[in-house]
Amino acid sequence: MRVLPAAPSIEGLTAVVTGGSRGLGLLMARQLLRRRCDVVLLARDEAELGRAVGKLRQWGGGTVRAVVCDVRDRAAVQDRLAEIARDHNRLDIVIANAGIIQVGPADALGSDGFEEAMDSVFNGALNTALAALPHLRRSPAGGRLALVGSVGGLLAVPHLLPYSCAKSAVAALAEGLHAEEAPHGVTVTAVHPGLMRTGSHVHALFGGDRRREYAWFSALAGAPVLSMNAERAAERIVTALQRRRPRIVLTPAARLGATAHGLAPVTTTRLVSAVARVLPRNGARGTVDGSTVAAGEKPPARHLRGVLGALNERAADRFNQR
Repeated sequence: MRVLPAAPSIEGLTAVVTGGSRGLGLLMARQLLRRRCDVVLLARDEAELGRAVGKLRQWGGGTVRAVVCDVRDRAAVQDRLAEIARDHNRLDIVIANAGIIQVGPADALGSDGFEEAMDSVFNGALNTALAALPHLRRSPAGGRLALVGSVGGLLAVPHLLPYSCAKSAVAALAEGLHAEEAPHGVTVTAVHPGLMRTGSHVHALFGGDRRREYAWFSALAGAPVLSMNAERAAERIVTALQRRRPRIVLTPAARLGATAHGLAPVTTTRLVSAVARVLPRNGARGTVDGSTVAAGEKPPARHLRGVLGALNERAADRFNQR
């Protein structure tokens, strides 16, 4: 059995996590703190950031603080990262994690849904990367940048098309920047998770037949075999970043799907088309967040969702999603 050498220490480095106030972002920040980094969380909601900092300080490790910032605002991202680099006299690690998830048929989500996904997911990653790179190039430790994509960016997922399109652009950005930044001593890690039990169904946006869309998404996102423990996912992502890996794909199902699509794209597309036939059809235009659907629209299959989604519901409570 091959034994990997110990990952290089990142103790004392300054790290920024966008979308760091809840879910996977919060857990990646926790992993950085465990490695004794000085961590700065970026997110839009000040109250949510305050709760996140409180949780992280209870968990212990390095230092942590929060900065309110909307990654869709290019100038704001540039200003905030410059301030962080100045305050800490360095910027060594940046994880671009912020984004949204929209669930529903493409015609129900409409062109606005695609524009919103590109603005939040892709433009957010792009703004973060371009603002961070000048500082990362000056890092004495050699800068590290991670762009969080998704298996949905490697294999288009029905009823998640705006999300898949935006994450596909993030995948291309990460791969291209990895090549271009190598001469500057900066490594770029493309992160492609599959389903993780982060409690993300609470903040996901649902369109079309919202009740049924919420039912299938919340059940699958929490299914023990298909989804991954989010704390384990965060640990693997930060380790990959620490080791300067160019790419990581998480969950066996995600790796299988991405590999199958690469080797047999026509067959894979036909299989995905068969899956799409059983998903909900029609429904209202526009979107509503998951907590609103769960509270007011009484999604079907309550007992099945209760069984499959139990771990995900607990994750929502633990990882600042409520």
